[in-house]
Amino acid sequence: MNRVLPSALLISFITVFITACSPAASPSTGMGQLLNGNAQGYTPVTPNVSLQFPADHMAHNDFRQEWWYLTANLETESKEQVGLQWTQFRIALSPPSAQQTDRQLLANSAIDSSPWQTEQLYMSHTAITSQTQHQAEEKWSRGHQSIAGTQAEPLTIRQDDWQWRSQSKQLFPATLNVASSDFSYQLQLDTTAPFQLQGDNGYSVKNAAGSVASYYYSQPFITVTGSLVRDGKREKVSGHAWLDREWSSQFLSKTQQGWDWFAIRLDSTSTLMLFQLRDDTGEQSHFYSGRRMYQDGRGHNISNQQITMTATAWQQTPSGRYPVQWHIQIPSENIDITTTPLNNDSSMPLSIPYWEGPINISGTHNGMGYMELTGY
Repeated sequence: MNRVLPSALLISFITVFITACSPAASPSTGMGQLLNGNAQGYTPVTPNVSLQFPADHMAHNDFRQEWWYLTANLETESKEQVGLQWTQFRIALSPPSAQQTDRQLLANSAIDSSPWQTEQLYMSHTAITSQTQHQAEEKWSRGHQSIAGTQAEPLTIRQDDWQWRSQSKQLFPATLNVASSDFSYQLQLDTTAPFQLQGDNGYSVKNAAGSVASYYYSQPFITVTGSLVRDGKREKVSGHAWLDREWSSQFLSKTQQGWDWFAIRLDSTSTLMLFQLRDDTGEQSHFYSGRRMYQDGRGHNISNQQITMTATAWQQTPSGRYPVQWHIQIPSENIDITTTPLNNDSSMPLSIPYWEGPINISGTHNGMGYMELTGY
């Protein structure tokens, strides 16, 4: 639990947000409402902007939303396959211009400003998945240096006691420590591979018109060692992880309500990022994007027209009905694969309902990865 209660503004925002995103509401409302809201007053995403490291590992408070997102395919000492996910979201409650106006009004009034006032909301999700069990938890809090946010040196990304902490200003090497009521984990993360800039040098468009976009980079080649605690038992784990970083003021267009996203490890040196953004106007308007990435830093984009994705099996869960098995074809890459979940019942019964879990790959390539399904 957070040590400091949110302000009235945060309580009101969280109440309205959770109500709108609950499974009782329209199943597509949650992700669409969060990511296609009014972007007026926020910094827009524009092409030809060079991403800067380590500065862009930090929070971008002038944009409406962003996230730090890690998925890991791990193995215990007993050779059990386990998936792990950690995501920290930042959501601005008002644009920078409104924030400045609010501060001026307070300065000119008899109301004393408080160091606990904030325009930034943080939400973190985590989950551990095995073949027989899927556990997920979340946290909410205001942005404040004592509770949630980022720190430059050593680079720290944290919400309360869920913390990514590097050894320097750089993102790696780092530790990730998370403790929830039902499970916990302590991981050591490292890589020597260059970052992969998605889209056009980090400018990732989200529809055919190019009217919505994000800044987006990935690190799909992370080695992991550490331990996790489930059911009171500590186990050593090792494997590989994938980090995605995105920020934007509008991720989706008004007609887009969700996506099907894949992080696929095709072999020891080659990975595939792939997503489909579903459009309410029909399948002909769905938008696809992909990138083939190599450990030495090479990579190339895969165009919308080269990708075919077909759902072949569905799973009914309390939060929705999800397409859990897919047939993916990319002839230009000689890829013809089927994805199969480690655990069909990997829905995330949180404020924003979605499906998230590890997958295995078979066909022209054999491997593993992660899948996220939203807006169902």
